Amino acid sequence: MVLILKEHSFYIKENSLLAKIAAWKLQSSGVALVMGNTVHLHNTKKEEFLQNSRWLKHELCHIRQFQQHGYLLFIVKYLWESIKNGYYNNKYEVEARAAESL
Repeated sequence: MVLILKEHSFYIKENSLLAKIAAWKLQSSGVALVMGNTVHLHNTKKEEFLQNSRWLKHELCHIRQFQQHGYLLFIVKYLWESIKNGYYNNKYEVEARAAESL
């Protein structure tokens, strides 16, 4: 199912193995992870995610980042930022957290 929210078309995948791995790595119970235009969810339902405007805005920012940089290039840049600065100080995460309050 494709969801369209303003200028964004995206997919949501519940019970994602990718998000489960991210949750394990981040030691978090509920996780949303964006790959391209798909939001992968672990331990949360689509309805819960869509009702949380801050979380939704955060992940929509990551979708825009993928669109801006291109799929593979963004993954490389994101991983490099995480290695260099850590997850929390990764400039793409900083930008996504700022987008939560817009």
